[in-house]
Amino acid sequence: MAISLSRIRPISSYLTGSNAFAASLRDYSYTTNPKPIPPFRNSKQKHYNQKFKRDRGLKVIKVELPDFHEKDAEDMTPDEMRARLKEKGIQPIRPWTERPLFISSTAGTFEPYIPPEGDGKVSAISKEGAKQRFQFLEKKGKSMLAVRKIRQFDDDFDTKDFVNEALKIYIDTHNALVDFDEDKLHLLVTERAYPLVTNERKNRTLRWQFIKSIEPPSVCHVRTTDVLTKENIFAQVTVRFHTKQTLAVYDRFGRLIHGSEVVARDVLEYVVFEKHVANLYGTWRIHDKIIPDWMPPRQPIRKTYRMDDVEVYPMNEKAADEKDQSKEAAAATS
Repeated sequence: MAISLSRIRPISSYLTGSNAFAASLRDYSYTTNPKPIPPFRNSKQKHYNQKFKRDRGLKVIKVELPDFHEKDAEDMTPDEMRARLKEKGIQPIRPWTERPLFISSTAGTFEPYIPPEGDGKVSAISKEGAKQRFQFLEKKGKSMLAVRKIRQFDDDFDTKDFVNEALKIYIDTHNALVDFDEDKLHLLVTERAYPLVTNERKNRTLRWQFIKSIEPPSVCHVRTTDVLTKENIFAQVTVRFHTKQTLAVYDRFGRLIHGSEVVARDVLEYVVFEKHVANLYGTWRIHDKIIPDWMPPRQPIRKTYRMDDVEVYPMNEKAADEKDQSKEAAAATS
């Protein structure tokens, strides 16, 4: 069998010296079915098509090196900064005016409760009292749906138990207002009610005392609403308080300008409590107070002012003489 030199493939051709020839003979392999060896290209070989040589030479990336002698942005004037941005084709940087937004309370009372006229004075067995009860049952359906919505976030919510919590919040708010504890007030009233509660509180002294409840507090209105998204739910509960309490307001000079610390008065109030029920850490806080149109106006506050120093002008000589003559005449007749 003839041996073709094209079929001989050296394996250990890297040996040098006297043993190179013997090692190469031992490593020769002979094949009876020769196969053509495909051409192998690597990164060091030229492109197989030479007509694209010029195009490959034109593929150059131009890199703009930074100018290390250029001024910093802080040291540039507005005109220089504008020229620099215009040269590089960069849009001017706009100031970041957006801020994170968190809605902790609503802006008002949605679907406010309308108290019936004469509430607190009308007997339940009278015609007006029966009419009030009928209107309450008519609006009770929406309140029940709202209570069901609140229970989706708070399983333990119950209107019968909530009135006790509402009464405690009501008393704690008045006590914090008497002491003017701002940190505690922010926990008991919403951001909308805080300026209304603390209005004209500066430079005044309050004396408030809760005596008793004439009627047990009751829930008369419950509503829910969504803000921005359907999952962001706020709940409002209107509680009726009919209590006996005392209130006395003193100005900065210690003068009584409203109420009395001794005389107790009957107070009927409809207080709106709000809670961000979608918030896991939301709490019930005082949000608003409903004042019906038929309620009589409140007694105005007697304001006092500090008098400026009045300059006493001396009397003229004629007036002084007349005064002396009158004194002498009075003494002569006596």
